[in-house]
Amino acid sequence: MQLELWIDVVCPWCFIGKRRLDAALAQFDRRDEVELTLRSFELDPDAPATRAGSHAEMLAAKYGGTVEEARARLAQMTELGRADGIAFDFEIARQGNSFDAHRLIHLAAERGIEDAVAERLLRGYFGEGLAIGEREPLLDAAAEAGLARGQAAAALAGDAFAAAVRADEATAQQLGIRGVPFLVLDGRYGLSGAQPVEAFLQALQHAADERPAPA
Repeated sequence: MQLELWIDVVCPWCFIGKRRLDAALAQFDRRDEVELTLRSFELDPDAPATRAGSHAEMLAAKYGGTVEEARARLAQMTELGRADGIAFDFEIARQGNSFDAHRLIHLAAERGIEDAVAERLLRGYFGEGLAIGEREPLLDAAAEAGLARGQAAAALAGDAFAAAVRADEATAQQLGIRGVPFLVLDGRYGLSGAQPVEAFLQALQHAADERPAPA
């Protein structure tokens, strides 16, 4: 079974959704038949490499309301993340453009370690103040997750995997995906949002049951 999960590494709901999907897969009795591919989605493709201001200020400017209200929403998100083993620290999150992060995840996929690299970047951005749009911190984090630093640096020095990121985003547009996380199962079923583990399990079972019998 082919699973495709569209995420952005600067999206807290994506981090939660990925963790819940991972938990569902761990409980799925046909896990060995499943192949999960992470797909790129940029919530703000025009974002600068680095953006000044706090996460709360960004949310207030984007969605309206006061900075205090945004801080309250982030506090709720922090509590929600704890239940899924995520230590959000929005006070130190350093906003920026996620395009290069997605390119590194594509490189990691070629090396068979996309999950490890994606997890490292998500954890770094949301919990350690990783500057997601700056290349040196990105390279350090990817190397910690198992990518050869020289290969990653060479990829970011050119346009490697830029087309792959754009292809993922074009496919998302064709599928009508407007927000992430978004899971596509076997190219036939779509599931939007950071669903509960039970909902992911039900979707996995449904997709498995609907697969054509082997010829």
